[in-house]
Amino acid sequence: IVRVPPDLDPLLGIYVAHMGPICANGLLHAAVEEHGRDVRVLGDGVRGRRVAVVGGGVVGLLTGLFARHHGAAEVVVLDPTPMRRAAAEGLGLTALDPDEGDVAVALKSRWRRGAGDRGADVVFQCRGRSAALALALRLLRPQGAVIDLAFYTDDGAPLQLGAEFHHNGLGVRTAQIGRVPRGTAHMWDRERLSAETIALLRAHGPAVREHVITDVVTLAEGPALLADLAARRRHVIQAVLTCD
Repeated sequence: IVRVPPDLDPLLGIYVAHMGPICANGLLHAAVEEHGRDVRVLGDGVRGRRVAVVGGGVVGLLTGLFARHHGAAEVVVLDPTPMRRAAAEGLGLTALDPDEGDVAVALKSRWRRGAGDRGADVVFQCRGRSAALALALRLLRPQGAVIDLAFYTDDGAPLQLGAEFHHNGLGVRTAQIGRVPRGTAHMWDRERLSAETIALLRAHGPAVREHVITDVVTLAEGPALLADLAARRRHVIQAVLTCD
Protein backbone atom coordinates (compact mmCIF):
# COMPACT_ATOMS: atom_id res chain seq x y z
CA ILE A 1 0.00 0.00 0.00
CA VAL A 2 1.31 3.43 -0.96
CA ARG A 3 -0.35 6.38 0.71
CA VAL A 4 -1.17 9.36 -1.49
CA PRO A 5 -0.09 12.47 0.43
CA PRO A 6 -2.83 15.00 1.23
CA ASP A 7 -1.20 17.72 -0.90
CA LEU A 8 -1.48 15.62 -4.08
CA ASP A 9 -4.52 15.51 -6.36
CA PRO A 10 -6.08 12.09 -5.51
CA LEU A 11 -6.69 11.45 -9.22
CA LEU A 12 -2.92 11.34 -9.71
CA GLY A 13 -2.73 8.46 -7.25
CA ILE A 14 -3.22 6.11 -10.22
CA TYR A 15 0.47 6.63 -11.01
CA VAL A 16 1.98 6.22 -7.56
CA ALA A 17 1.95 2.47 -6.93
CA HIS A 18 2.80 1.03 -10.34
CA MET A 19 2.90 3.17 -13.49
CA GLY A 20 5.24 5.81 -12.06
CA PRO A 21 7.67 3.24 -10.63
CA ILE A 22 7.81 1.56 -14.06
CA CYS A 23 9.13 4.79 -15.54
CA ALA A 24 11.38 5.58 -12.58
CA ASN A 25 12.90 2.12 -12.94
CA GLY A 26 13.78 3.02 -16.52
CA LEU A 27 15.77 6.00 -15.30
CA LEU A 28 17.40 3.82 -12.66
CA HIS A 29 18.61 1.42 -15.37
CA ALA A 30 20.01 4.37 -17.34
CA ALA A 31 21.84 5.53 -14.21
CA VAL A 32 23.39 2.09 -13.68
CA GLU A 33 24.52 2.01 -17.31
CA GLU A 34 26.36 5.29 -16.69
CA HIS A 35 27.66 4.86 -13.12
CA GLY A 36 27.41 1.20 -12.20
CA ARG A 37 25.68 0.21 -8.97
CA ASP A 38 26.72 3.38 -7.14
CA VAL A 39 23.58 5.32 -8.05
CA ARG A 40 22.93 8.14 -5.61
CA VAL A 41 20.02 9.93 -7.29
CA LEU A 42 17.59 8.88 -9.99
CA GLY A 43 18.91 11.46 -12.46
CA ASP A 44 22.46 10.09 -12.56
CA GLY A 45 21.90 8.65 -16.03
CA VAL A 46 20.19 11.65 -17.67
CA ARG A 47 21.44 14.85 -16.04
CA GLY A 48 23.01 17.10 -18.66
CA ARG A 49 22.49 14.48 -21.37
CA ARG A 50 20.49 14.40 -24.59
CA VAL A 51 17.60 11.98 -24.24
CA ALA A 52 15.28 10.48 -26.85
CA VAL A 53 12.05 8.67 -25.99
CA VAL A 54 10.46 6.43 -28.62
CA GLY A 55 6.73 6.22 -28.00
CA GLY A 56 4.49 8.90 -26.53
CA GLY A 57 2.02 6.84 -24.56
CA VAL A 58 1.71 7.11 -20.80
CA VAL A 59 5.02 5.34 -20.14
CA GLY A 60 6.91 7.39 -22.72
CA LEU A 61 5.45 10.69 -21.53
CA LEU A 62 6.15 10.04 -17.85
CA THR A 63 9.64 8.74 -18.60
CA GLY A 64 10.39 11.85 -20.64
CA LEU A 65 9.02 14.02 -17.85
CA PHE A 66 11.17 12.18 -15.30
CA ALA A 67 14.23 12.86 -17.49
CA ARG A 68 13.39 16.54 -17.83
CA HIS A 69 12.69 16.80 -14.07
CA HIS A 70 16.10 15.31 -13.33
CA GLY A 71 18.04 17.73 -15.48
CA ALA A 72 18.34 16.25 -18.98
CA ALA A 73 19.78 18.77 -21.41
CA GLU A 74 17.00 18.01 -23.90
CA VAL A 75 14.26 15.41 -24.17
CA VAL A 76 12.76 14.51 -27.56
CA VAL A 77 9.68 12.28 -27.75
CA LEU A 78 9.02 10.52 -31.06
CA ASP A 79 5.46 9.41 -31.78
CA PRO A 80 3.30 9.40 -34.94
CA THR A 81 0.11 10.42 -33.13
CA PRO A 82 -0.54 14.20 -33.09
CA MET A 83 -2.44 13.96 -29.78
CA ARG A 84 0.53 12.36 -28.07
CA ARG A 85 3.01 14.84 -29.56
CA ALA A 86 0.83 17.69 -28.30
CA ALA A 87 0.85 16.12 -24.82
CA ALA A 88 4.64 15.86 -24.91
CA GLU A 89 4.95 19.52 -25.81
CA GLY A 90 2.48 20.40 -23.05
CA LEU A 91 4.86 18.70 -20.61
CA GLY A 92 7.75 20.86 -21.84
CA LEU A 93 9.31 18.19 -24.05
CA THR A 94 10.23 18.35 -27.73
CA ALA A 95 8.06 16.19 -30.00
CA LEU A 96 8.82 14.76 -33.44
CA ASP A 97 6.88 12.61 -35.90
CA PRO A 98 9.03 9.53 -36.67
CA ASP A 99 7.20 9.09 -39.98
CA GLU A 100 8.13 12.53 -41.24
CA GLY A 101 11.51 12.28 -42.98
CA ASP A 102 14.48 10.52 -41.46
CA VAL A 103 14.34 11.60 -37.81
CA ALA A 104 17.50 9.66 -36.95
CA VAL A 105 19.50 11.70 -39.45
CA ALA A 106 17.84 14.92 -38.26
CA LEU A 107 18.62 14.28 -34.59
CA LYS A 108 22.16 13.09 -35.29
CA SER A 109 22.77 16.24 -37.32
CA ARG A 110 21.61 18.31 -34.35
CA TRP A 111 23.20 16.26 -31.58
CA ARG A 112 26.78 16.22 -32.82
CA ARG A 113 29.93 16.12 -30.72
CA GLY A 114 32.45 15.40 -33.42
CA ALA A 115 33.20 13.27 -36.45
CA GLY A 116 31.65 9.86 -35.92
CA ASP A 117 30.04 10.84 -32.61
CA ARG A 118 26.45 11.90 -33.10
CA GLY A 119 23.10 11.03 -31.59
CA ALA A 120 21.30 10.61 -28.29
CA ASP A 121 23.23 9.79 -25.12
CA VAL A 122 20.42 7.49 -24.01
CA VAL A 123 17.19 6.32 -25.63
CA PHE A 124 14.16 5.08 -23.72
CA GLN A 125 12.17 2.66 -25.91
CA CYS A 126 8.52 2.70 -24.83
CA ARG A 127 6.63 1.36 -27.83
CA GLY A 128 5.87 -2.35 -28.19
CA ARG A 129 6.99 -2.81 -31.77
CA SER A 130 10.34 -4.11 -32.96
CA ALA A 131 10.41 -1.36 -35.60
CA ALA A 132 10.45 1.13 -32.71
CA LEU A 133 13.46 -0.65 -31.21
CA ALA A 134 15.18 -0.47 -34.60
CA LEU A 135 14.58 3.30 -34.63
CA ALA A 136 15.83 3.61 -31.05
CA LEU A 137 19.12 1.96 -32.01
CA ARG A 138 19.53 4.30 -34.97
CA LEU A 139 19.11 7.33 -32.71
CA LEU A 140 21.99 6.44 -30.38
CA ARG A 141 25.51 7.78 -30.38
CA PRO A 142 28.28 5.14 -30.51
CA GLN A 143 28.47 2.84 -27.47
CA GLY A 144 25.17 4.15 -26.13
CA ALA A 145 22.37 2.04 -24.68
CA VAL A 146 18.66 1.69 -25.31
CA ILE A 147 16.70 1.35 -22.08
CA ASP A 148 13.79 -0.81 -23.17
CA LEU A 149 10.50 -0.53 -21.28
CA ALA A 150 8.39 -2.08 -24.05
CA PHE A 151 6.80 -5.51 -24.44
CA TYR A 152 6.93 -7.07 -27.90
CA THR A 153 4.46 -9.41 -29.58
CA ASP A 154 5.77 -9.35 -33.17
CA ASP A 155 8.54 -11.47 -34.67
CA GLY A 156 11.30 -8.85 -34.61
CA ALA A 157 11.70 -8.80 -38.40
CA PRO A 158 12.35 -5.02 -38.66
CA LEU A 159 15.49 -5.30 -36.51
CA GLN A 160 18.73 -5.08 -38.48
CA LEU A 161 21.35 -6.02 -35.93
CA GLY A 162 24.09 -5.94 -38.54
CA ALA A 163 23.68 -2.16 -38.91
CA GLU A 164 24.07 0.45 -36.12
CA PHE A 165 23.76 -2.10 -33.33
CA HIS A 166 26.85 -3.95 -34.53
CA HIS A 167 28.95 -1.15 -36.02
CA ASN A 168 28.38 1.40 -33.25
CA GLY A 169 28.80 -1.00 -30.32
CA LEU A 170 25.32 -0.38 -28.92
CA GLY A 171 23.51 -2.02 -26.04
CA VAL A 172 19.93 -2.85 -25.12
CA ARG A 173 18.95 -3.06 -21.47
CA THR A 174 15.52 -4.42 -20.55
CA ALA A 175 13.99 -2.40 -17.72
CA GLN A 176 10.89 -4.20 -16.51
CA ILE A 177 9.20 -3.39 -13.21
CA GLY A 178 9.65 -6.98 -12.01
CA ARG A 179 13.25 -6.19 -11.07
CA VAL A 180 15.56 -3.26 -10.48
CA PRO A 181 19.17 -3.44 -11.75
CA ARG A 182 21.25 -6.18 -10.15
CA GLY A 183 22.86 -5.08 -6.92
CA THR A 184 20.60 -2.06 -6.31
CA ALA A 185 17.55 -3.63 -4.66
CA HIS A 186 18.74 -2.77 -1.15
CA MET A 187 18.63 0.94 -2.05
CA TRP A 188 16.02 1.16 -4.81
CA ASP A 189 12.96 -0.86 -3.85
CA ARG A 190 9.40 -0.24 -5.03
CA GLU A 191 8.71 2.08 -2.08
CA ARG A 192 11.54 4.37 -3.11
CA LEU A 193 10.43 4.34 -6.75
CA SER A 194 6.95 5.33 -5.56
CA ALA A 195 8.49 8.14 -3.51
CA GLU A 196 10.28 9.36 -6.64
CA THR A 197 6.93 9.30 -8.45
CA ILE A 198 5.30 11.38 -5.73
CA ALA A 199 8.13 13.92 -5.99
CA LEU A 200 7.60 14.12 -9.75
CA LEU A 201 3.85 14.61 -9.37
CA ARG A 202 4.30 17.26 -6.70
CA ALA A 203 6.44 19.22 -9.16
CA HIS A 204 4.44 18.56 -12.34
CA GLY A 205 1.06 17.22 -11.24
CA PRO A 206 -1.07 19.95 -12.87
CA ALA A 207 0.66 19.41 -16.23
CA VAL A 208 0.16 15.64 -16.00
CA ARG A 209 -3.49 16.16 -15.10
CA GLU A 210 -3.98 18.51 -18.06
CA HIS A 211 -2.01 16.77 -20.80
CA VAL A 212 -1.78 13.06 -19.94
CA ILE A 213 -5.17 12.26 -18.38
CA THR A 214 -7.42 12.79 -21.37
CA ASP A 215 -10.58 10.96 -20.23
CA VAL A 216 -12.32 10.63 -16.86
CA VAL A 217 -15.45 8.46 -17.00
CA THR A 218 -17.65 6.66 -14.51
CA LEU A 219 -17.23 2.95 -13.91
CA ALA A 220 -20.59 2.36 -15.61
CA GLU A 221 -19.25 4.01 -18.76
CA GLY A 222 -16.13 1.84 -18.74
CA PRO A 223 -17.41 -0.97 -21.00
CA ALA A 224 -18.44 1.51 -23.71
CA LEU A 225 -15.06 3.21 -23.49
CA LEU A 226 -13.22 -0.10 -23.87
CA ALA A 227 -15.42 -1.05 -26.83
CA ASP A 228 -14.64 2.27 -28.52
CA LEU A 229 -10.93 1.79 -27.94
CA ALA A 230 -10.98 -1.77 -29.27
CA ALA A 231 -12.82 -0.61 -32.40
CA ARG A 232 -10.49 2.39 -32.78
CA ARG A 233 -13.42 4.79 -32.66
CA ARG A 234 -11.71 6.78 -29.92
CA HIS A 235 -8.16 7.63 -28.93
CA VAL A 236 -7.11 8.34 -25.36
CA ILE A 237 -3.76 8.74 -23.67
CA GLN A 238 -4.86 7.98 -20.11
CA ALA A 239 -8.41 7.10 -19.11
CA VAL A 240 -9.46 7.05 -15.46
CA LEU A 241 -12.55 5.27 -14.15
CA THR A 242 -14.27 6.96 -11.21
CA CYS A 243 -16.63 5.54 -8.59
CA ASP A 244 -19.22 7.38 -6.53
